[in-house]
Amino acid sequence: MTKQIGPQSEVVFHFTIKLADGSVADSTQLHGKPAKLKMGDGSLTPNFEACLLGLNEGDSHHFELGPDDAFGPVNPNNIHHMERSRFAADMTLEEGAIVAFTQPNGTEIPGIVRDVAGESVTVDFNHPLAGQQVTFEVEILAVEQLAVENQGA
Repeated sequence: MTKQIGPQSEVVFHFTIKLADGSVADSTQLHGKPAKLKMGDGSLTPNFEACLLGLNEGDSHHFELGPDDAFGPVNPNNIHHMERSRFAADMTLEEGAIVAFTQPNGTEIPGIVRDVAGESVTVDFNHPLAGQQVTFEVEILAVEQLAVENQGA
């Protein structure tokens, strides 16, 4: 019997995300460990999950996704200009550096330094792949159907 991915599936799969120039942005195969997810658990965007629906155990497939379907467009409100004095004096700030910022609730969020000009540092809090067209390649290793929990009995 073919095991097909549905909304109540747990899926084990390898994935590779490639940029428009063919470079690899992320890949489970590079780490030698496949990904595992429960459909609908929020670990993938709805558009990535939609690509998986209907695939069968053993399938390999690739999907072209534009920015709106992948990591979203670049949001200019997520780009901030900060004074150099807000950073540790011994911190090396250069274009491309990733800096962790602690939010008021204690969680950390990464920001990418986009520019350093005198005492002004431009930090981008968008997802690093925001605004990018990507190719999502998947190899479905295992599909299990999860029992739907009885809500109130």
